[in-house]
Amino acid sequence: MKEYKYKINGNSYKVAIGDINNNVAQVEVNGIPYKVELDSDKKPVNVVNAPRPSAAPRTESGAKVITKPASTGAGYQVKAPLPGTILSIAVKVGDTVKASDTVAVLEAMKMENAIHAGRDGKVTAIAANPGDAVLEGAVILSIEC
Repeated sequence: MKEYKYKINGNSYKVAIGDINNNVAQVEVNGIPYKVELDSDKKPVNVVNAPRPSAAPRTESGAKVITKPASTGAGYQVKAPLPGTILSIAVKVGDTVKASDTVAVLEAMKMENAIHAGRDGKVTAIAANPGDAVLEGAVILSIEC
């Protein structure tokens, strides 16, 4: 039993609260036992429906659109450093880029990652499109050095 001391209107009370079963508490006030019925005022529970994450894009046949790592080709290839979704491509074929230029933005783990060219050169091919899901090591674009 938990014991409490109260002072109400100058009078001291020693209150001990025992077990509570089916909203009825065993209470002892200054040594006199009482059965106290508690209000069962239940408050409504708010259920929050969290939005579901959007599904990966699919082709007309229903297959997922995932760019897989490609075999090495001519020139330097800018590859995805981790799996994610291409948000944007900042260059087009024929553009001249510096090594520090941001050529694409990759979303991974709810963070936007700037993908840099890595080499000075001219963009020769773009292998991914905005909205594509890519795996780690997937070629995003090729640069002729």
